[in-house]
Amino acid sequence: MPSYEFVTVNVFTDRRFGGNPLAVLPDATGLTEAQMQTLAREFNYSETTFVLPPADARHTAYVRIFTPAMEMPFAGHPNVGTGYVLACRAATTPEHLTFEEGAGLVRVHILRGADGRPEGARISAPQALSIGVAVPTDTVATCASLEPGDIVTTAHEPLVASVGTPFVIAEVASVATLARAMPDLGAFRRAAHAIEELSGQFNLLLYARVEGEATRLRARMFAPLAGVVEDPATGSANATLAALLTSLAPGDNVSLAYDIAQGEEIGRPSRLLATASKTPEGPVLATVAGSCVPVMHGRVEV
Repeated sequence: MPSYEFVTVNVFTDRRFGGNPLAVLPDATGLTEAQMQTLAREFNYSETTFVLPPADARHTAYVRIFTPAMEMPFAGHPNVGTGYVLACRAATTPEHLTFEEGAGLVRVHILRGADGRPEGARISAPQALSIGVAVPTDTVATCASLEPGDIVTTAHEPLVASVGTPFVIAEVASVATLARAMPDLGAFRRAAHAIEELSGQFNLLLYARVEGEATRLRARMFAPLAGVVEDPATGSANATLAALLTSLAPGDNVSLAYDIAQGEEIGRPSRLLATASKTPEGPVLATVAGSCVPVMHGRVEV
């Protein structure tokens, strides 16, 4: 019976058992798509990654990302964690990696500690910001077990946005309001089928401004239809949030950095550092970065 090496890391944290857990299979050659999905369901983390040879030899790897329920075209913490794992295994720590993924190419910059060893990664989202349909305030409120008045629409109404994976993004009134949110599975199912653009998925990122600051945020992300009731740290969603808020900022030539906390409510405190920039001529581009901590390694039989 074939067996495969796996490594687990906690992403977007500098402490073991914080952040968002990730399982990485550094060499998944020979696994079928069905086996990958089965293994992702077995690990039961928000995502599991499978590293395969790239189609283009100039790139580092082809990386496939699975939640317990489905494959994702792009996600943030899996790329940060996979980049960190591969950098730690390399004979010489690379400065950059390039991953082929469903949403496009993901550029990974390895972050090093004072001793020169990898301590995390910064990734560039594979796509520029795209903004889709508006989502009714009462729909978002119902999905999160909140009241419509808890949703803030001063900066933007709830809407679909993406830098590689689409999310419904909505601001709530306060950190205390955010803490009260609870996903309603039935409401998520109804919303996903009511909004054609979402293709049966409804991944909801709620955020609040900390003490009114524009770039210090607290976030929660619910994706029960993807098998993730609540995610401890969502790089792709927060990169999208950074891009969205930067697109709305005054001025035509703007670069902003965001310090985002997530996961406190479920006992997995995480810190994500996102940036976004816009110019008069070009698209809004985003990055997200964080630290990683190794946790487990072993082999799994298939």
